[in-house]
Amino acid sequence: MKLDKPRSPVVVVDSQVIFDEFLASLTETNDAIGLDAERASGFKFSNRAYLLQISIYQGSIYLLDPIDLDQYVPDWNTQLAKAIEHKTWLLHAATQDLPCLQELGIRPSNLIDTELAARIAGMEKVGLGSLCAELLELELAKEHSAADWSLRPLSPAMLDYAALDVDVLHELWEKIEANLIEQGKLDWALQDFENLLSFQPKPPLDEPWRGLPGLSKIKDLSKLKVAASIWQARNAIAIERDVAPGRLIPDRSVMAAVTAVPKSKSELANNKEFQGRASRSLLATWWEAIEKAPRLEVELQAREKGNGIPSHRSWEKRFPEAHARLEIIRPVMLELATELSLPIENLLTPDYLRRVCFEPQENIERQLGELGARQWQIELVAGIISEGLEKTRQTPESPESA
Repeated sequence: MKLDKPRSPVVVVDSQVIFDEFLASLTETNDAIGLDAERASGFKFSNRAYLLQISIYQGSIYLLDPIDLDQYVPDWNTQLAKAIEHKTWLLHAATQDLPCLQELGIRPSNLIDTELAARIAGMEKVGLGSLCAELLELELAKEHSAADWSLRPLSPAMLDYAALDVDVLHELWEKIEANLIEQGKLDWALQDFENLLSFQPKPPLDEPWRGLPGLSKIKDLSKLKVAASIWQARNAIAIERDVAPGRLIPDRSVMAAVTAVPKSKSELANNKEFQGRASRSLLATWWEAIEKAPRLEVELQAREKGNGIPSHRSWEKRFPEAHARLEIIRPVMLELATELSLPIENLLTPDYLRRVCFEPQENIERQLGELGARQWQIELVAGIISEGLEKTRQTPESPESA
């Protein structure tokens, strides 16, 4: 069945009176609340929430517009945070929404992530639409999945679309929870939910411009400086205008100027691969960035963080012992993940495995726990990792055994 409109009543919270009624409804329920946030990714530089959707079990769905609320209920976010801080939140793909909620001062004390739960349950497709189709036989409308939620006013169709995301969460969790119980995995999911309470987004890279697609193939230092300079100019404008950097010029345009560095502003203008909304209107800015690129202090290779480990792609030549450990342990981990119907990354965070292989400690269980592995993961993989480490010590060709 196609679900174009939410089945529960939808209340747009657009006045102090309705906001107070909404808070009263929250106080009256002890059940989990469905929660979702709409951002303007791809349109705005910021990660702020432009709409919050909250559903009350067997009750109404409330739509909160932070832009309007800031005007007529100045401390709305503080009041909301207090009203829901001790309730269980039902989210889908929680790590996408938690950062923008944290910006509002809204943090959970207990949560359920239906996407994460579906992964642990071994489901192949874990998108909200796919899960609803498989478990609830409902087809969610997708017309506004890539909409600009910063635009005002929001259309009735967009509000309906937003409400659908929380309309299905309670019954979706009931289905997934039953699946987890049947497989004996519920405790695994609960441990992972608790771990999410302390989630923080990754800090930006020291040199984020190095993330440009295809830049890793560039070995010319002068071209790397051009990439850094254009990226920095684009980023500064994006922050100032609160617009997604790619809406000025996309990454592929930056790379077009990097792979064939122009010798003049007109040559840049005539590069058909250099495209984007601001490719010509800000041509002087991009040319200025190219001109000053030689003066930038840029190294050919990315700087390695002191508290991190080198990329595992370099281990075979630079750290053969660590490479040997990873090559022996990883296939066994993959085999176990397959046996348990788990994605390998949910069995153990790949970075944790690489860190253990790079510099194993005497007590592997303790090392995994200090890295952040959950107890259920430690119980499953610590023995496998220890056995793999022992094999590398016994391998005659291993440098350690020489």
